[in-house]
Amino acid sequence: MEKNNLVYKIWDLYYSGFRSMTVGKTLWMVILIKLFIIFFILKLFFFPNIIKQNAPKGQEASYVEQQLEHNAEKIAE
Repeated sequence: MEKNNLVYKIWDLYYSGFRSMTVGKTLWMVILIKLFIIFFILKLFFFPNIIKQNAPKGQEASYVEQQLEHNAEKIAE
C-alpha cells in the first residue's frame, strides 16, 4: 500500500495512536467488558426470546401481528 494513500494515512493514524496508548488501553478493556456484560450476560438471564418460545416456526411475523392487534384492542377499550 502506498504511503500517500488516504486509507493508509487513516489506518496509520489509528494504529500508531492505539499502539502508544497507556491508560487508554485499560479504559478500552473496561468498555469492552461492560459491553460484553450488557449484551450477552444480561440478555441470557433477563431477556428470554418470547417469540421463539410461543410462535410456531415460520409463523413469527403473524404471531407478532396478532400480539400487536390484541394489545391495541386492549388499549382502545
